[in-house]
Amino acid sequence: MQKAMHDAEAIRRCREGEVEAFHHLVHRYQRRALAHARALTGNDADAADMAQSAFLDAFRNLRRFDETREFYPWFYVLLRNRCFKGRVRSQDRPGTHEPLEPAAPVVQSPEELYDLRAALDLLPADDHELIVLKHLDGWTYDELAERLDIPRGTVMSRLFHARRRLKALLSRHEGGPR
Repeated sequence: MQKAMHDAEAIRRCREGEVEAFHHLVHRYQRRALAHARALTGNDADAADMAQSAFLDAFRNLRRFDETREFYPWFYVLLRNRCFKGRVRSQDRPGTHEPLEPAAPVVQSPEELYDLRAALDLLPADDHELIVLKHLDGWTYDELAERLDIPRGTVMSRLFHARRRLKALLSRHEGGPR
């Protein structure tokens, strides 16, 4: 049985040339990265591609990583950049957007779940990202500000408007046919 390793140790060992130590980081963060990538890209296939590319980016740029910080917030920026670049490219391909699976149950009925997925898919990418990170992943305003590199007040304002747009979309779905 392999001994558990801390992120800092894995990063140090990678920097010393032990490539296998990076597997610790992939194993620890892959599920989370896939969930975030799915929320940003809108489908599983693109999410898997973007997560893999982001892990490669992280490995290649590990020397630039600030060891005084946590790994995942740094990695998330790489993942987010990959996803937004990939999302622009995938919009040109037909049939690349499939419904999202929620990271946590948010609504009660299948009809409400369908409406939430449909409404989230209609939101601009920035709104979609904020709502998923705040309400499904439970990030604080401070975590959002740091990881998205925007002021806390801007996070609060954007989230307020994103919630209003989501509520408006859900209101339209309630009155429409199922």
